[in-house]
Amino acid sequence: MMDNFSQAFKDEARELLEELEDSLLEMEGDPGDLALVGRVFRTMHTIKGSGAMFGYDEIASFTHNVETVYDLVRNGELPVTKELVSLSLAARDRILAMLEGSESGVAVDREENERVIEGFRGLLPEGGRQSSAGPAAVAASETTACMVTYRIRFRPHPDIMKHGTNPLGLLQELRELGICSMVAHTSEIETLDQLDPELCHLFWDVILTTDRGREAISDVFIFVEDDSEIAIEVIDDGSAGQGEAGYKKLGEILVERGAMTAEQMDAVLGQQKRFGELAVEAGMVDPDTVASALLEQQHVKEVRQERQPQPQETASIRVSADKLDLLVNLVGEMVTVQARLSTVAQQLKKHTELVAVAEEVERLTNELRDNALNIRMLPIGATFSKFKRLVRDLSAELGKQIELSTEGAETELDKTVIEKLNDPLVHIIRNSIDHGIESPAERLAKGKPETGTIRLSALHSGDSVLISIVDDGAGLNRDAIRAKAVERKLISAAAELTDKEIWGLIFAPGFSTAGKITSVSGRGVGMDVVKQAIEALRGSIDVQSEQGIGTTITLRIPLTLAIIESLLVQIGKDRFVLPLSLVDECMLLGREDLEKSHGRDLLMVRDQLVPYLPLRRMFRMEGAAPAIQQVVICQLQGKRFGLVVDRVVGEHQTVIKSLGPMYQHVEGVSGATILGDGSVALILDIQAIVHTAGAIAN
Repeated sequence: MMDNFSQAFKDEARELLEELEDSLLEMEGDPGDLALVGRVFRTMHTIKGSGAMFGYDEIASFTHNVETVYDLVRNGELPVTKELVSLSLAARDRILAMLEGSESGVAVDREENERVIEGFRGLLPEGGRQSSAGPAAVAASETTACMVTYRIRFRPHPDIMKHGTNPLGLLQELRELGICSMVAHTSEIETLDQLDPELCHLFWDVILTTDRGREAISDVFIFVEDDSEIAIEVIDDGSAGQGEAGYKKLGEILVERGAMTAEQMDAVLGQQKRFGELAVEAGMVDPDTVASALLEQQHVKEVRQERQPQPQETASIRVSADKLDLLVNLVGEMVTVQARLSTVAQQLKKHTELVAVAEEVERLTNELRDNALNIRMLPIGATFSKFKRLVRDLSAELGKQIELSTEGAETELDKTVIEKLNDPLVHIIRNSIDHGIESPAERLAKGKPETGTIRLSALHSGDSVLISIVDDGAGLNRDAIRAKAVERKLISAAAELTDKEIWGLIFAPGFSTAGKITSVSGRGVGMDVVKQAIEALRGSIDVQSEQGIGTTITLRIPLTLAIIESLLVQIGKDRFVLPLSLVDECMLLGREDLEKSHGRDLLMVRDQLVPYLPLRRMFRMEGAAPAIQQVVICQLQGKRFGLVVDRVVGEHQTVIKSLGPMYQHVEGVSGATILGDGSVALILDIQAIVHTAGAIAN
């Protein structure tokens, strides 16, 4: 059981640390936002408390030092500085290292921990620095942070304003101490003809919940306490436990305040109206006093309710990723079995009951498939937020000023796809920072803002997601790329290439235009890795660049890798699957069309020549092609081409099965699926086929 709790803490801590990093980066951009400071403090407090509860004392002790500093920051005693944010990010990394060290058994670098702690101690005012924070210090912090609720009666002297004091300013100071509710008593205001505008005719009841203590409240009234009536009473000491979220009844509050006697309370309770209304009607108390008591009752109720442990949300649960993967695999098997059932039902049409059952199973299977896949869908925003830290650290290392903006963080992708996207995006963003964005001096000389920008966005496009990385840097240098490609003999010196083909050269293995090798770039490892990773996801890359303006790299990624909508085609007796997301249309190819092309494998499609590739010839399949074949027109990286097959069977829900080790490196095939009749169909890798055959015309 404790192992389960410990794992739950680790999972929660990782999520909190991700949120902490986001909050710190936001806080650096807006140091005056106290809500962000409070969010950082609460995150640290949660990690510390949970860590101590589950035996992670080192994490609790370390985090306490950070929390101590942020307690001063949220109270306005310390400012938010770049040094504080940098130290906090380093502390976040140390907490994560301790967490991972507890799992792997690798010893934590305690000297590095101490260095970070000393950095925080250096921010503390003299006298507030502590040498260490063990369990006792943590416990002491918990005690001082206890929230106590006070009832405050403030009746200022009528001449208070003549002496230069505004009572509203004192009330505002009370509000700044914590959670505050107040009622103004108006019963002593004179009629207009007798009203002296220079006098104060009001007094106030204030209900304040704070962890600052009675002395902080008394300090607010230090200059008026001699002439004013000030009463401060503790009405809730913060020790209410489980099941005590309520508070006293209205009559009990009024009796406690001395506004009425117990006998009067009993007399009122014997009637049917609301207690407050009856007490006012009986002339025992005035309406303002009742309103003040009701305010106190509601305030304390809310404070106690917030203090109670919140019940676990039943709307969401934490599930192991392995269990989700197993569920999707089982759903895939269900889809395959359902297809076989539908095939058998169609063959036995006379059994109408079997057909009806097959149709119902198909409907339920489709719903189950959609829901199972949706469970694995996650917003890409969590991945985007990780790059804020990358941009911050790398731009500081290179002496550049760069801002990262994100759009479409709510766009959802399959969990597996998101995990495989991280490395390609890291390489692209690092290239944008190093090669794309110029130094502040260069940007100013070009008339650009000193701070460069990188925009990361995502949006749905059919069954795919488009992820764009846009920078406003120097853009790709066409001449430099071409010269490097000629030097490495990737192209001939006389070759005439379009911009798109020039940009495609940056994805060649080992290609780099960097003048020297640094910790960031120069080894030619990066963009070729990006291309391989994106193609492994059955995605595509598009590069657009204008020198001096910037570069845009767009990735088209399928929503999921488990089950795809596809087009089933047939060549001879064999059937193949094409991803439907790449298919534009299907056309007939007769002998007349072949004669018109004069062996050039070109087809006229609405006044546009489209190259095509006969798959029968490429796969060296035996037998003669039918008199009328069909061409599946596909689009890849903005170019159209055709794949010639014997027959297009129709659309198909394809459950992707990986190939065995012997067939994993077969070019042109990315997987397999089981059809309704139990036979196997290969899933064609259109990108690899086109690349191998050179079917795309310039």
